[in-house]
Amino acid sequence: MLLLVLLLGFSQSLQGQPQLQEDLDADLAEFDLDIAPRRVPRQVKTILLKENKPHIQELSIKTTIISRYAFTAVYCSMLNRHVAAAEGIFQFQVPAGAYISNFTMIIGGRVYQSEVTPKERRVKHGKGRPKSGESSNTSSEPEVEMFRTAASIPGRNRAIFLLMYEELLQRRLGSYEHVTSLRPLQLVSRLSLEVTIIDHAPIVDLEVLPLRNGRSAAKSEAPITTAIKNEKNVWKITFSPSIIQQAKISTTGLLGDFVIRYDVQRETGIGDIQVLNGHFVHYFAPKDLPVVPKNVVFVIDTSASMMGKKMRQTKDALLTILRDLRPADHFNFISFSNKIKVWQPNRLVPVTPLNVRDAKKFIYTLLPNGGTNIDGAIQTGSSLLRDYLSDPDASLNGVSLIIFLTDGRPTIGETQSTSILGNTRSAVQEKFCIFTIGIGNDVDYRLLERMALENCGMMRRIREEADASAMLRGFYNEIGTPLLSDIRINYTENSVRYVTQNLFTNYFNGSEIVVAGKLTNRSAESLHVQVTASNNDRLITLETDVPLRRLQTETERHVKAASAAVAAGAKVLGSGVTQGLGGPLGSVAEDFVERVWGFLSVKDGLRSRLRSQTSKEREEHIQQATNLSLAFHFLTPLTNMVVEKPEVLADGSMAAAAPTIRPAADEASSPANELPADTDDDQPLKLDGKPRGQISPLSNKIGKGERRPDKKSITISKTSADGDPHFVVEFPLSKLTVCFNINGEPGHVLRLVSDHRYSGVTVNGKLIGAPAPPGSHKQQRTYFSTITIVADRPRRAYIEVTPKKVIVDGRDRLVLPCHSTVAVDSEVLSVAVSAGSNVTVTVGGNISFVILLHQYRNPAPYQRDHLGFYISNSAGLSHRSHGLLGQFLHQEVGVAPLPAQGDANPSAFLKVKDRSVPVVRKSRRIYSGKQNVDCWFARNNAEKLIDGRYEDYVASHMFDTGERHHGTNRA
Repeated sequence: MLLLVLLLGFSQSLQGQPQLQEDLDADLAEFDLDIAPRRVPRQVKTILLKENKPHIQELSIKTTIISRYAFTAVYCSMLNRHVAAAEGIFQFQVPAGAYISNFTMIIGGRVYQSEVTPKERRVKHGKGRPKSGESSNTSSEPEVEMFRTAASIPGRNRAIFLLMYEELLQRRLGSYEHVTSLRPLQLVSRLSLEVTIIDHAPIVDLEVLPLRNGRSAAKSEAPITTAIKNEKNVWKITFSPSIIQQAKISTTGLLGDFVIRYDVQRETGIGDIQVLNGHFVHYFAPKDLPVVPKNVVFVIDTSASMMGKKMRQTKDALLTILRDLRPADHFNFISFSNKIKVWQPNRLVPVTPLNVRDAKKFIYTLLPNGGTNIDGAIQTGSSLLRDYLSDPDASLNGVSLIIFLTDGRPTIGETQSTSILGNTRSAVQEKFCIFTIGIGNDVDYRLLERMALENCGMMRRIREEADASAMLRGFYNEIGTPLLSDIRINYTENSVRYVTQNLFTNYFNGSEIVVAGKLTNRSAESLHVQVTASNNDRLITLETDVPLRRLQTETERHVKAASAAVAAGAKVLGSGVTQGLGGPLGSVAEDFVERVWGFLSVKDGLRSRLRSQTSKEREEHIQQATNLSLAFHFLTPLTNMVVEKPEVLADGSMAAAAPTIRPAADEASSPANELPADTDDDQPLKLDGKPRGQISPLSNKIGKGERRPDKKSITISKTSADGDPHFVVEFPLSKLTVCFNINGEPGHVLRLVSDHRYSGVTVNGKLIGAPAPPGSHKQQRTYFSTITIVADRPRRAYIEVTPKKVIVDGRDRLVLPCHSTVAVDSEVLSVAVSAGSNVTVTVGGNISFVILLHQYRNPAPYQRDHLGFYISNSAGLSHRSHGLLGQFLHQEVGVAPLPAQGDANPSAFLKVKDRSVPVVRKSRRIYSGKQNVDCWFARNNAEKLIDGRYEDYVASHMFDTGERHHGTNRA
């Protein structure tokens, strides 16, 4: 009714003002509405035109969920319709369990890309106490993370914000729930949400809930304009309300949460396993098991701050929970404030009608007053449960737990968090678990979180405005039906490593256990999986051999469907500048199993950090979690996300771009973060600066070695694969240089050097796509986004290089950021990273490769960070080495010149093996554009120059070392 009155008021204020109407129509054209201005209701026009802040023209949210791992991309286009510069604020609520993995701004035609950096450590003063004015009980993150940034938008200009985040959906009460916040804080001209769900198991019970905005929903159906489509187990849910439909929901742009709930069919046994590119993820959710009895103590805060709504809702929830207790359960209640009251002293009682009736009376008599004695309450509850479990007549086969609820911080008794946690550990003695619940905004959530994590429990937050009664009942339902305890998941010894948490205290009905890890042998046929657990008084063992090859094929099929869905969705995310988003989104989906492993590993590291008992142990967990966060570009509690902001002048225009800083003569040849764009092949390339043929990386030893510069410079040969990709092969004895291009497909993995059988070395490169620059004759360009090197002797080791990180995976796994100068030596190989410039890999002392890092600070839409691969020393590679570059390393060629016949015809024939290859003279830029090389160029995708065809050089995955038959080209 209030909304109707407001709308009528707006309507009356505009009557009789035709000139104002014309002005409105003209101004509304700038909002880029999908409907004619005359059809926009007057009240909506007024709301739009009263906005002084930049207007959100488009908000597009695209989510792809592949096997319960969700990738979300948010695109926001904001218009400053005023002449003067204005501050645009982009904010978006991200689920607390998710990690942001990318943020980009495009303002004034310039791209501002975020970087993830380690968070600076706080320096403690005195005896470990915080500085004056700081609280040692700082609250941890809220239930949702608010990502917020402000940037100045030039007058009459637009800003584009791109945000990506990832999360592993948790199964609760028998279903997965995906939540997208729709709170743009203003009406949006074009608002669209698309969620694509792909799973290897059939998806069941999918439903879209009414918009969740804290108020009780008047309707039970899905939000208006919601469409659900299903084809071959690929579900697509869309929501795209017009600006008028948005205004009917909320004129302030607070639409609410768009919630999708679903589950998957699952077979009994050891669960579902996905295998992809040397990683695996294992989903375990058994069903149809007998329920294990509970021994539960409810510890309830009755301090004065619980007065009113909190106490009423808590009582309502406890009364409902009482009805849900099972006859085999045992229970008790404790209330605490200044004083601690125990309902049934010195015992837990069985669930009988009489005991339930008496418990209800106790709950009704709870009256809030006094302070908050958290430590005393936990000690009392722990002593009660511990004494009960020591009784010979007690039910020892049940699951024992404390459910602890509070709305405040400790004010009575022990108030220091560290002391409370230490006292709790001593009292619990690993005999039972503590589940904590915090209500409102004044809770020390970090204390509750650590208390739960250190004692095998979980913590839940209940917001001040939320329905506490419903959330309490929901949380109890999650843990109210235990099916298993002491779960251990084992895999074939020495077949897996870096496995995430595989020991679990309890498994509750409707939840799911997820374990991920790496396979030590990618070519293994099978993996033995064993699950052991207790169910009441029985020991349950499940085991089987899972077929890795078949699982890899099945997972690849699902990933292909997911990548296609991601790429298709990215193309409709706003303007053409975002169409390139499909590439990175698709590549993320293609590596989803590894990203699940990284996601879970970071979570494990953060939990282990909180559980650490010594500073050394804590430091190790912090370092491990930080390295993984940097490797996967995750914004976590241990990292910061930094982005350069544009400078806008007083007149509303953009400041001129800062000049690019080129390296000095003694610096590395590849300028960090700013490189010239590649030019087309037919354009003559001019030398820019002094030719460089050397890169001198500084070596900072990790481990036992000392930090010292490596004075030995490394000479790079011209034999390389760089740019689009452009291949160059140098034949020293023939004094000739040959070049060719390979027009590959984005996502393909190309064999560069294949000598696994003889020297044990394999080099593969993965292609990434990019649109061609304006005016180019090409449709698209491809670059190497990842280079992998496998060394098999004296033992297997892997190296994976991207523009952001280097992963060295031998006996131990190391993640080296490319923005730091560092070196690592092992018995198999050595790796040296020159910050922002290059990576040198040496195998066995007589094989060396140099990988140039091409990074852009403010990339154009057609520019992609990529890599250049150069062979520095090939002496250790055998005469039988192959690959696009390897096949030429021990060959010689000759040139038979022909009379000049115009640019379109070959000017010579190149003699390669027994083949004659038509070639023309060409100039090619190498070494990051620092040197030109004259070469004989073979057209048509190197036809006749390379053995066989392009398809012969496409590997199945990044670490594929398989030797395949290469076709023979005949003249």
